[in-house]
Amino acid sequence: MIRSSAHELTKSLSQRQVSAVDLMQQTLEQIAEVNPGVNAIVALRDVADLMAEAQAADQGPVRGPLHGLPIAVKDLVNVAGIPSTQGSPALKDAVPTSDDLIAARMRAAGAILIGKTNVPEHGLGSHTFNPVYGATSNPYDRNLTCGGSSGGAAVALATGMVALADGSDMMGSLRNPAGWNNVYGFRPSWGLVPSEPQGEMFLHQLSTLGPMARSPQDISLFLDVISGPDHRSPFGQATAPTFPIKDRSIRGLKIGWLGDWQRCFPMEGGILELSQEALSVFESLGASVEHIAAPFEADLIWDSWITLRSWSIAGSLAPMMERGEPLKDSAIWEIERGLSMSAMEVHRASEIRSDWFRRAAQLFETYDALVLPTAQVWPFDVNLPWPTEIAGQGMDTYHRWMQVVTPVSLIGLPCLAVPAGFGAINGLPGGVQIFGPRGSDAAILALGKAYHAATEWPQKRPPV
Repeated sequence: MIRSSAHELTKSLSQRQVSAVDLMQQTLEQIAEVNPGVNAIVALRDVADLMAEAQAADQGPVRGPLHGLPIAVKDLVNVAGIPSTQGSPALKDAVPTSDDLIAARMRAAGAILIGKTNVPEHGLGSHTFNPVYGATSNPYDRNLTCGGSSGGAAVALATGMVALADGSDMMGSLRNPAGWNNVYGFRPSWGLVPSEPQGEMFLHQLSTLGPMARSPQDISLFLDVISGPDHRSPFGQATAPTFPIKDRSIRGLKIGWLGDWQRCFPMEGGILELSQEALSVFESLGASVEHIAAPFEADLIWDSWITLRSWSIAGSLAPMMERGEPLKDSAIWEIERGLSMSAMEVHRASEIRSDWFRRAAQLFETYDALVLPTAQVWPFDVNLPWPTEIAGQGMDTYHRWMQVVTPVSLIGLPCLAVPAGFGAINGLPGGVQIFGPRGSDAAILALGKAYHAATEWPQKRPPV
């Protein structure tokens, strides 16, 4: 049962063909068996309380599309009654009394919120480790990282501890771990899934919440639960439901392959080859794939990105630094950069972002989707904070090795990270990013559905 798809489980639960009690029991047994070796789920609620909530779901009315489904929520999200630490020592004893919006929507849809999934401290860096809960390991090799910041979520999915997981994505935070754990992660068009209506709500259009799952169809099911406008948010858009995903013919579609952006993104050996194997699937389905030249200067995208990112992070974390609360070095670096910027520096960075958005819009007049790898490296040593070089080229920041995700992040496009299979030499999972124009979320998910039907990587190669 624990390896079943979320849409099959929720259908069976709502029709009373499967009991929430049985599913909860199997979920808890899987967590007890697997989680000690990977450390993906943290702050697990009391077993008796969870079983009682599952029993109540069986005895009461069907509450929504996720009725009776156990879900662990990413530990950047506040959930009432569950420690919400963000991996920070300053918040290790924080237990919210109310749900953030995304958690409230899951709960209203009938999900049973069982605990948290592990994250890097404050979600910074694509490697899940923190001083509160420790590191989360890759289930395909427990000596290696699972990525991040939605690393715990990806591992919980890959190992069958949950059928759906929420992620968030500023700089590949659900795309990178999806690729490294052989699952799917979807970064929706910016604004489709509203952020928590607190603090500054107008300027920082970088990060977004999004769904993760073992199939695009399950991504779609969860997206419909967490998306849609909130009257307290200045941004948001009403959209038609995406579940179930409509079939889309791949024949005749044009896909642009960006590769390593004309050698601007250094890659470890085998990354591009595995990505091209994924592209060959689309060719077998009737699409044409063209390798296209770098459409915009990579350094301009990078400079714009790190300016706007540091400015955003300083806005949220600077008060903690001012209070003398503990922060890791990368957080302090981001805050100090953000505090040093002038308004015109930020404006120039946004002008570059606007230029890249316009250029990308031109590309989508020719191509139905564009593709990049989800990462420039394979999963690295779990004890290493971050890769300091790729293929002999030094990395000048703690996140430069993640540069391949910035073309999407900078302009808020919808992007589906799909599993690409396993490296020929190391046997490790990798993935590719499939992205399209703003608002093409349903079309990108339909591409993913066709790809999944032809590959089914998460179902073929679950971790041992």
